[in-house]
Amino acid sequence: MKREPCFDNIIKVLKRENPSRPTLFEFFLNKNLYELLAETSFKYGDNSSEFEVTIKAFANAGYDYVTMRGSDFGFPIGAHESKKTTSANEGAIINSREDFELYNWQNPDLLDYSRLDKCKEFLPDGMKVIVWGPGGVLENVTSLTGYDNLCYMLIEDPALAKDIFDAVGSRLLRYYEICSSFPSVGALISNDDWGFQSQTLLSPTDLRKYVFPHHKRIVEAIHKSGKPAILHSCGNLVEVMNDIIDDMKYNGKHSYEDNILPVEKAYQLYHERIAILGGIDLDFVCRETPEAIRMRCANMIKLTNGCTGYALGTGNSVPDYVPFENYFAMIESATKNNFN
Repeated sequence: MKREPCFDNIIKVLKRENPSRPTLFEFFLNKNLYELLAETSFKYGDNSSEFEVTIKAFANAGYDYVTMRGSDFGFPIGAHESKKTTSANEGAIINSREDFELYNWQNPDLLDYSRLDKCKEFLPDGMKVIVWGPGGVLENVTSLTGYDNLCYMLIEDPALAKDIFDAVGSRLLRYYEICSSFPSVGALISNDDWGFQSQTLLSPTDLRKYVFPHHKRIVEAIHKSGKPAILHSCGNLVEVMNDIIDDMKYNGKHSYEDNILPVEKAYQLYHERIAILGGIDLDFVCRETPEAIRMRCANMIKLTNGCTGYALGTGNSVPDYVPFENYFAMIESATKNNFN
């Protein structure tokens, strides 16, 4: 029997409290899994179909929310090759002050956010939307400039670098202010990858100067709406965890890897200060047996005293190469449902 969604469970997790039952968290799934869980297919070109299938999938899997973008707002860049991974320098279009002035910056106020109202037609009672963004401050600046170019720019033309960060950060702030105002939205994710496996992408000093002030304002805007803010950020962030918790004041942190900081260790280190979300390493979920996955997830629920300040999920997301049986083995530790 499918369990009914109750967004209060996510709220309790983000408050570092004990939810009424073990709770799931995932940033996003994949097309095949959405259609399998929803027992229906996407109708391409039909936005209502996209909302309906995605919401049904999250609900049928046992999540208390659905994730979606608030609008199509973003920062268009040059063409990328169609590959699973691409260079951090590919598609860069701002290399000079002139490029910056000529770039066609989108105005977030002019985009259509009506999906955050329309989706209520499909949301089950007790379920809310968690909005995520079109990339984050650092991600979008890196996309616009190229990573190598950005590193040079921070030394050779820091004023231009700051102006680009400010142009991106101020627009993302407005995007989150708009999305926070919708009653269907229960929480918001600021998704911005900051690290390699060994260290942060920029020095902690540069992150604190150019990136973190914008995140602090984004979190403040989300909190002003009475809603929690979640950080999704990949990489080794050990040197800036205090910034995330004490300065930016995020309620929850998502994205963990075993070869950086296993989620079990992250929970022991930080759960009294910030909610820990997901963390079952994606490589582990792909390669291990369903039995091993069930055991690790069950142990994680036990470690967290029934998901106190913790929600079960992968370390990052569920791409299409994750075996279905392994995904279901992971979530059944929380749902105890039988998916055949």
